[in-house]
Amino acid sequence: MISHSHTSRKVIARSTARMLLDIEAVHVNAAQPFVLTSGAKSPVYIDCRKLISFPEIRATLMGYSASLLADSVGLEYFDSVAGGETAGIPFAAFLSEHLALPMQYVRKKAKGFGRDAQIEGHLEPGAKVLLMEDLATDGGSKFMFADALRLAGAECKHILVIFYYDLFKDAKKKLSEHGLELHYLATWWDILVELKTHKKFDRKTVETVEAFLHDPIGWSLKNGGKGA
Repeated sequence: MISHSHTSRKVIARSTARMLLDIEAVHVNAAQPFVLTSGAKSPVYIDCRKLISFPEIRATLMGYSASLLADSVGLEYFDSVAGGETAGIPFAAFLSEHLALPMQYVRKKAKGFGRDAQIEGHLEPGAKVLLMEDLATDGGSKFMFADALRLAGAECKHILVIFYYDLFKDAKKKLSEHGLELHYLATWWDILVELKTHKKFDRKTVETVEAFLHDPIGWSLKNGGKGA
């Protein structure tokens, strides 16, 4: 197994947030808020998919991911890395390459023809699989991927994401009740810290983001969106 140097969680979080801002993966627009799939409105939106186009940054983030997992679980625990369709697939590929581990990807549902497979790639029975995704909001969408891996005979107890919203109080609890532990590199709170020192954003914009993070439901309702 490849050895990885220790990097503190705080350094990982701040550095990840800074890189997301540098590549303009973080969008802020209080005048025309973004509409989330739930119908709620938000002045902020993050596009982690943009990371796949920046090889040096994504390599750094894979190093951070390895360091985080080494500290919290131990890299020797994992037998493979699986990505969820579609955003998790490239990140699972990057991390599995970095860790020299097998990779699979999990479809949202069986494809309905050929082998009718929901999981692509070779999966050993009883393999301890890390589920990789780009981000997590309330955590609910991860269940179907974990369940598919478990149904195929794998053990899936850990999920790693580049970005975790950290705005929904019950998200980690829901995952824990489903037998899943969430690992992440950065949150909106880390982005907020970096926004305050980032020259691109003015004070009013930063204050808007901070107000939203402290009361996302209230902010949405005040701006014509749904409460959840």
